[in-house]
Amino acid sequence: MTHKNVVEFKNVTKTYNSGRPDAFTAVRDVTFAIPDMPGAGEFVAVLGPSGCGKSTILRMIAGLEPQHPATSGEVLVCGKPVPGPGPDRGMVFQDYTSFDNRTVLDNVAFGLECRGVSKPDRYEQARQWIQKVGLNVDTDANKFPHELSGGMRQRVAIARTLILRPRIILMDEPFGALDPHTRMQMQDLLVALWREVQATVFFVTHSIEESVYLGDRVFILSGSPGTLLHQIEVEPPNRPALEMQRESGFQQTVFQIRDILEELETT
Repeated sequence: MTHKNVVEFKNVTKTYNSGRPDAFTAVRDVTFAIPDMPGAGEFVAVLGPSGCGKSTILRMIAGLEPQHPATSGEVLVCGKPVPGPGPDRGMVFQDYTSFDNRTVLDNVAFGLECRGVSKPDRYEQARQWIQKVGLNVDTDANKFPHELSGGMRQRVAIARTLILRPRIILMDEPFGALDPHTRMQMQDLLVALWREVQATVFFVTHSIEESVYLGDRVFILSGSPGTLLHQIEVEPPNRPALEMQRESGFQQTVFQIRDILEELETT
């Protein structure tokens, strides 16, 4: 049986301020297809020089303005044009987006509240997800964001997104501000949760090691305007990050991608 592509870009270009003297093209003629895999989901890591349009691609999938809509080409989700934001797509940002006036419990339950889920039911699900992301329900559920570390706040953001079980998860450098030890812990946590929700993930990062560990394939974009230069299949994350990153095959892939990126920086 042939399944639809869960995400597809067809010659997508995004130009801001089109027709004006300050027009800027972020991405140009980007084409790719991510097949739908029932009962699973592909993890796509996105790398490229700063300003190459990585975040623009994520936000076009999310249907967020001003990146959405594309200036030309087609952005399709499950075979249909993206009309705007939708519950089938969840996004996690780098800057720990939480509602400052809500507790951890209410932050995690927010999406279910918007869906009209009863308070007892949404709180029960929120408590389960607080535990799944490695927080303590008894001691952390009633804390406010300002009482949490950066890593804890990002766990809350991930729980708030995954509790809705979106078909597509979009992550824009979510671990970029974390210390190396916490970052590796969050990578292993993300892999476990991704397998549970069986979603397709697009993950923007500046870390080559992170992309090679997390990804099933790695997209490499050119400098601005971003074009998709390479799609590299890598070994899936079937062992802890600390273990995989010590292996010679892993390091060889990192060096291969680093050479590509260094060449981009000098051309």
